[in-house]
Amino acid sequence: MRSVNTRRVRAAVTAATAAGDQVVTVAILGHKADLAFMVLSQDLWRLRDFQTSIANAGLEVVDSYVSMTELSEYSQGLPDEMRRARLHPVLPPEGKPAWCFYPMSKRRNVDANWFTLPYDDRRELMMEHGTSGRKFAGRILQVVTGSTGVDDFEWGVTLFGQRPDDLKDVVYTMRYDRASAVYGDFGVFYAGMVADIDTVLAGIRRR
Repeated sequence: MRSVNTRRVRAAVTAATAAGDQVVTVAILGHKADLAFMVLSQDLWRLRDFQTSIANAGLEVVDSYVSMTELSEYSQGLPDEMRRARLHPVLPPEGKPAWCFYPMSKRRNVDANWFTLPYDDRRELMMEHGTSGRKFAGRILQVVTGSTGVDDFEWGVTLFGQRPDDLKDVVYTMRYDRASAVYGDFGVFYAGMVADIDTVLAGIRRR
């Protein structure tokens, strides 16, 4: 990894939060990366400026994902509080330092094409999927963002848990639902620990 100017990395995070953006800093486990930033903003230029700033600070961007908070077409009738939480999440959640992210899409196979299913069938499958997820209420916060047309997959899924085994349990459980087992395609998984920027930066080489 290139030499990193940690002062400039901190400055990038400070500038983004001062502008009203949310920045979640994560120490990544494994060889795929050293750290990750999850940045939520209403201004695309500020997101682009953040990307430039961390690169100028010496961090090598090895991967990225672009997506948007959204309400699913299957979430009609949600209470206002739940709608706000999905469209405008406040992150990171307190007491859930275990983190993972993965992108996913629905299959278009000849024998399993999600997009040729009638709406009512798709909704029933997603209701089953949601029932499985609700078993982890309190242990897991899930943030699903839409990326159709802006990145390689159709959704980004971010999970916050109390412990790493919470992440494992929820993903393992929900993969048995037909919406995932038959129709789900998954990208690369990243996992790590949410912490403040100083703690995350302490684990990398710097100057």
